[in-house]
Amino acid sequence: MRVLVVTAVDAERDAIVRGASAAGPAGSTGTGEPVEFAVPGFVLRRPAPVPEPLVIDALAAGVGPAAAAAGAATALTAAALSGSPYGLVVSAGIGGGFTGPGRSAAVGSVVVSDAIVAADLGAETPAGFVPVTDLGFGTVEHRPPAALVRAVAEAAGAQRGDVLTVSTVTGTAERAAALVAARPAALAEAMEGFGVAEAAAAHGVPALEIRAVSNPVGPRDRAAWRIGDALEALSGASAALREALRAAPPETWSAPEAWRTSETWSTSETGSTS
Repeated sequence: MRVLVVTAVDAERDAIVRGASAAGPAGSTGTGEPVEFAVPGFVLRRPAPVPEPLVIDALAAGVGPAAAAAGAATALTAAALSGSPYGLVVSAGIGGGFTGPGRSAAVGSVVVSDAIVAADLGAETPAGFVPVTDLGFGTVEHRPPAALVRAVAEAAGAQRGDVLTVSTVTGTAERAAALVAARPAALAEAMEGFGVAEAAAAHGVPALEIRAVSNPVGPRDRAAWRIGDALEALSGASAALREALRAAPPETWSAPEAWRTSETWSTSETGSTS
């Protein structure tokens, strides 16, 4: 099976590749330099080859939901045209963590998405923010297969919750409180997940989001950011992702109707070994 992991920047992509390389099959690790593959406008990076059918490709698509959707859609289309489509797409990187009563996504922790949510896609009205779905358009949420979420969260020692996608990073306590009020299950905030999930949905492929927390959501305090720690946690989550995928065959995951059926998962797995 082939898995596409989409990040915003090179440092996140490299953390994913390091983690996936460290999780070689049956006690081994990948050796040598990662392999690079070009697709139109982008470069995929794959951990050093290891003798197993699970293949993870990492792509740094750029910051924000539009760039993420464009990169993910390009890679998905190229893979489908090559005859070796991806069976899973993961949006991964660092992000902000929500803290407060009933929630604590602390710096250095990892969050796996129960839902991938477009938190600011809609309209401002005199009565407040209205999501685009209330205007009669589109969607604001994608839900990964629950069995997949559980398996990855358990392997990574991660919390599960909603991961919010925003086009403008939260910078005040008031805005953070408003986001939590609108999505009580929110645990993390980033800028790419919903774009990746939209591209995946267009191709009928399940999507998941993994975030390593680098800072609290709220007032911007760069001195409190721990980007290095978050990247290390992201690398560990990448290793856990590979172990979870190896341990739980895709046909055992129950995907929502919006995604693929279990039969389609099985077809993708048997037809994709590179």
